[in-house]
Amino acid sequence: MIDIKFLRANPDAVKENIRKKFQDEKLVLVDEVIALDQQVRAAKTRGDELRNSRNSLSKQIGGLMKQGKKDEAEEIKKQVNAMADELEALEKQEAQLAEEIKTRMMVIPNIIDPQVPIGKDDSENVEVQKYGEPAVPAYEVPYHVDIMEALNGIDLDAARRTSGNGFYYLKGDIARLHSGILSYARDFMIDKGFTYYIPPFMIHGDVVKGVMSFAEMENMMYKIEGEDLYLIGTSEHSMIGKFIDQMLNKDELPQTMTSYSPCFRKEVGAHGIEERGVYRIHQFEKQEMVVICEPEDSKEWFDKLWSYTVELFRTMDIPVRTLECCSGDLADLKVRSIDVEAWSPRQKKYFEVGSCSNLGDAQARRLGIRVRDKEKGNYFPHTLNNTVVAPPRMLIAFLENNLQEDGSIAIPAALRPYIGGKETLVPAGK
Repeated sequence: MIDIKFLRANPDAVKENIRKKFQDEKLVLVDEVIALDQQVRAAKTRGDELRNSRNSLSKQIGGLMKQGKKDEAEEIKKQVNAMADELEALEKQEAQLAEEIKTRMMVIPNIIDPQVPIGKDDSENVEVQKYGEPAVPAYEVPYHVDIMEALNGIDLDAARRTSGNGFYYLKGDIARLHSGILSYARDFMIDKGFTYYIPPFMIHGDVVKGVMSFAEMENMMYKIEGEDLYLIGTSEHSMIGKFIDQMLNKDELPQTMTSYSPCFRKEVGAHGIEERGVYRIHQFEKQEMVVICEPEDSKEWFDKLWSYTVELFRTMDIPVRTLECCSGDLADLKVRSIDVEAWSPRQKKYFEVGSCSNLGDAQARRLGIRVRDKEKGNYFPHTLNNTVVAPPRMLIAFLENNLQEDGSIAIPAALRPYIGGKETLVPAGK
């Protein structure tokens, strides 16, 4: 949610930003907010006039009563009562108008960074850089489920019986590898100076509305029936929500946090062969990184965060690339976003394994997170988040890139301490 003061002073810039995001249907909202804002300010001005008049008349009443001019005092009392009635009506009007403004402001997209390329959807995202050499081995790389099944590490049929499509049982070495990668990612981020968290896996509706746009909420979140609770789609939701309505001191910034959680997502519109495996699923686990920082530091933190994911994947011998997300691919709260994609030798292309986002002060503004500053006044901090690693999707990249010709999986040195020192995973029966 952008600052209404900015919208008031720069309506054309806000409209141009909407056009860059190809959301022309929202242009009318800018004019509606300006008109409603004028009504609110007019109501406030009238209210201030009434309060001043009421105070002045109230003083007169006391003086008239002392002079024994009761009738005159009673007439003025009637005026004061009428003012009170008008004031009450104005306050109700202000509240109603403020709510109408907020409803519109919540769907006007955030101002994107000048570096964001203009494009309609993810097909127009721009490659920034490749890390590692993408290779296709001379031998066949099977579908990731087939690799897991050869290692006796997955049971999709049982998951369909218990839970339906989009769920899985991991077992044996694959389950251990899954947990080992998460533990390695946790320690990797702790070594970067981040504080480790395990947050609540359910959050209230006011937190959901504060951390994401309505469209994301509708397409992602599972609601607990009969309760004001939602299952989180990522631990970023809980971690930013942790600071709702809080006033932070300047010396408490930056807040650098890495958090583990299961994640639950509807995955509306999921389709295709990759969705039949464990690429797009309703439940998975993830290690996240979250930063709350000074506004002037957020660009620097943005570059640090995505670079950590690149570094982590390269320690596991996985080639990756970074993509700058175009304007039409950015969620409404985001200022800028970089996707990290891993190389798939089987598909001979890259696929997304993480996304780094700078949300400016949008989440802080929605959630009422402020920083106390005696010199320049209180202000909203910036928030950022990035995927450290999200198995089992990341397992696809790991298994394909570390698959040996005999069907075994080579384990990079950095990961071996987390899976009992094993150097390879061997298919069942070999």
